[in-house]
Amino acid sequence: MVEPFVAHTPSAVLDDLRARLRATRWPDVPTDAGWAMGTDIDYLRDLVDYWADGFDWPAQEAELNHLPRFRASVGGHRIHFVHQRAATTGALPIVLSHGWPDSFWRYSAVIPLLTDPGAHGADPADAFDVIVPDMPGYGYSDRPAAPLNSVDVAGLWSHLMSSLGYSRYGAAGGDLGSHVSRYLALDDPAHVVAVHRMDAGLPAPSLDPADLTPEERDWLSGAQAWNLSEGAYAAVHRTKPQTAAVGLNDSPAGLAAWIVEKMRSWSDGFPFTRDEILTNVMIYWLTDTIGSSMRMYRANAGIAPEQLARRVEVPSGFSLFPGDIVRPPRAWLERSTNLARVTYPERGGHFAPIEQPELYARELREFFRPYR
Repeated sequence: MVEPFVAHTPSAVLDDLRARLRATRWPDVPTDAGWAMGTDIDYLRDLVDYWADGFDWPAQEAELNHLPRFRASVGGHRIHFVHQRAATTGALPIVLSHGWPDSFWRYSAVIPLLTDPGAHGADPADAFDVIVPDMPGYGYSDRPAAPLNSVDVAGLWSHLMSSLGYSRYGAAGGDLGSHVSRYLALDDPAHVVAVHRMDAGLPAPSLDPADLTPEERDWLSGAQAWNLSEGAYAAVHRTKPQTAAVGLNDSPAGLAAWIVEKMRSWSDGFPFTRDEILTNVMIYWLTDTIGSSMRMYRANAGIAPEQLARRVEVPSGFSLFPGDIVRPPRAWLERSTNLARVTYPERGGHFAPIEQPELYARELREFFRPYR
């Protein structure tokens, strides 16, 4: 059964949060550390001060509640999702999958641009019915007792779209949501008409680098170098998520440090307002989902190599934003997918739907136009 959902945070929860923020035990800071060793503590102090005494969460929560939000049991999991129907009839449905560290919030700014393009200077014929679920263990969806991987979540989204009455639809996503969208296209090609992604997975371990083009080998080397310098968070998520979860779930300042550093380093110029940053962090804090979200990395590490090696035959499009993590070469996109379109937008990063909603909406409208 699909039930309307409205979030409401009790005042006592906000009082507890403010007390924790004001009682933060700050670490020492090496000279001129800045962001070089992780989160800039001076920046974080200012953010925490604003969080405790200036940030208006009830106003942000009310804004998110303007979206038509629901909860439903899907495959034995209680899933929270936004379901915004198009302003015009006969629109193409699209399921948008988020990543880490975010939730349905990633798409909150782009939803009206997709459901009612005519009101925003675009062609009304390009409207979508938009469905944005929180993955299990993220946001307002329930935390699963056993972690689910991207293949599992794709199966849930297939059931969700069917239960909503959609027999054909598009899929799109970034980060972990790109993986989910990939498996949705792989496992439900009879219903997924096309898939759009912001990134592409690395080669399966069984693939010999000698079989790759020089361009692909350079990309693989770049990804490995990035992992050595920036990938410590993912190693923790894969191997010891519960250790980190104890501190991050108990300290709002620690949670913000873990998330904000990624929002800065993965975005194009760190374009977020303090309210945007804290809205994202607040969803993790209020739902106790930092631990469950990290555990998905561990679940994904167990995906069989033969799954990673599968080629997507559904028409595939990619928007590779300049501020995102190491971008794959066209040769890999052609090898691993039925590539229909790849673009290189002039700005935007890992969180492009919230960084550049107008640009991201345009990318989706243009890619999916032939598949309506």
